[in-house]
Amino acid sequence: MKVRRITKEEGKRVNISRFPNFHKSGSIRGMKKQYYGVAALLVRCGSYIYNVTSEPNIYYNAK
Repeated sequence: MKVRRITKEEGKRVNISRFPNFHKSGSIRGMKKQYYGVAALLVRCGSYIYNVTSEPNIYYNAK
């Protein structure tokens, strides 16, 4: 599963905490299948993975 990463500083800048998230130990495949949809754009910041589908520019600007 494709997940891009951003630093904690970058996450604070874009206010990443306002997006739905789950812990990095969770199943990416399961979350996409049951909750977010297969085409969800996920970004990891620190210990959490955020669904930033509503603002795709965060995903595409991440590494």
